Amino acid sequence: MKLQKLKKLIKESNNIVFFGGAGVSTESGIPDFRSAQGIHNSDSGFGYSPEEILSYSFFTKHPDIFYKFYKDKIIHRDAKPNPAHQTLAKLEQQGKLKAVITQNVDALHQKAGSKNVLELHGSIYRNHCLKCDKYHSLDYIIKARATPECQSCQGIIKPDVTLYEESLNMDIIEKAITYISKADMLIVGGTSLTVYPAAHLIEYYQGNKLVVINKHHTQYDWKAFLCINKGIGDVFKKVLDS
Repeated sequence: MKLQKLKKLIKESNNIVFFGGAGVSTESGIPDFRSAQGIHNSDSGFGYSPEEILSYSFFTKHPDIFYKFYKDKIIHRDAKPNPAHQTLAKLEQQGKLKAVITQNVDALHQKAGSKNVLELHGSIYRNHCLKCDKYHSLDYIIKARATPECQSCQGIIKPDVTLYEESLNMDIIEKAITYISKADMLIVGGTSLTVYPAAHLIEYYQGNKLVVINKHHTQYDWKAFLCINKGIGDVFKKVLDS
């Protein structure tokens, strides 16, 4: 019944925006952060908590440890898009979906074919020297045996991934607010909606077709027109196959 409602809402809508979190990529084999098996609840192996390692201050003090953890836990270059990514790309191709707003840094939406993707927390595929701002590829980061250094100035390279203690890109935030505020349908999927300020963005939605798809309940379920407590990949696979 709920799946039929979702299909009907999508069919009737022409300005859909999707807001997603880590749960969108878990079905591609990428671990989330806050579940029992998530990164934050794992042993870093370095005597520091994962949250501490993924902070900007730790990166500046111990870039060697940061990169060992980052390469092992955050980079998943071989991960493939799942039905959630594929369905969203298809909806964009149909002209229904106007934007994907994601908290993920894996670029799986782009790999699936989505064009208009707003990456709130950056991307593992972009890396810049902190000294001269020169761009370096993900391959360059992976191949570096120790802390990656700039080829031009030997400065330390930082991934364009938002770490703890860093602010989000305000240009991306403003674009996300614009898309959400104009949407006739907002689909929120694979996120617990507990990470701020990103989670606050759905407050800008002014329509009456808010759909929340997540394995567990969220604090915004009461606002939703439709809640589906299942994995988003499973749900969207049925939408894609219909």
